[in-house]
Amino acid sequence: MAAGVSWMLELEVQPGRAKDLTVLMNEMIAATRANELGTLDYEWSLSADGSVCHIFERYTDSAAVMVHLGTFDEKYAGRFLEILKPVRFVVYGSPSQDVKDALADFNAVYMQPVGGFSR
Repeated sequence: MAAGVSWMLELEVQPGRAKDLTVLMNEMIAATRANELGTLDYEWSLSADGSVCHIFERYTDSAAVMVHLGTFDEKYAGRFLEILKPVRFVVYGSPSQDVKDALADFNAVYMQPVGGFSR
């Protein structure tokens, strides 16, 4: 079984916070790109009306997830949760118990790998 972990996080953008979201998103993308080599994909998408945000993230393994979550908790969690309200969080792959514990407050749904492949 592959060690990779990925997720799709669906969030509601708080009214009037579009500019704040853009600033935060750009800051988080730049920091993740520069400092987290275990992050393979880090993609943000918005609905046409800007009210819904999806974030797709994919990591080499649970250790890379924990690096990302450590940075998130330390630098971004407060602003992130003021601007964005989590709606649905679906995790794929084989996250460690440490990852599951770290994500507990987000009420993540874990999908068990049963087949397929990654290149």
